Amino acid sequence: MLKKGNKLYSILTGSCPKCHEESMYEDTNPYHLGKIFDMHERCSTCGTKYKIEPSFFYGAMYVSYGVGIAFAVAAFVISFLFIGASLTTTFIAIVITMIVFMPLIIRLSRNIWINFFIGYDVNAAANHHKRVSDNISG
Repeated sequence: MLKKGNKLYSILTGSCPKCHEESMYEDTNPYHLGKIFDMHERCSTCGTKYKIEPSFFYGAMYVSYGVGIAFAVAAFVISFLFIGASLTTTFIAIVITMIVFMPLIIRLSRNIWINFFIGYDVNAAANHHKRVSDNISG
């Protein structure tokens, strides 16, 4: 279902938006909270620079708001409409959902943000490897 070349692949896996070959993050587990924001500077496969400019990922805060609302609405629908919980219990379910999924929301927001600006290039890895080998031999 999720194939390389699809933006959704890069967003859900946290892989390089240009070549989809490796993770942008030094630690792929978002629940290692001490390393949640630690990213590689560049993709070792295609050379794409992740932090396009200083403070680039501040824009991901706006995306984070929308993603957080989506998670909160999902928690509301599941607890209040499907399970039939009281409003108090539903509120608690929303708060717990937001706390538990916050690391995932942060990572998803960064992945969505960078994918707004960098698109998939099927030849990215091959072109980078060619440039590197040309520089070494030349």
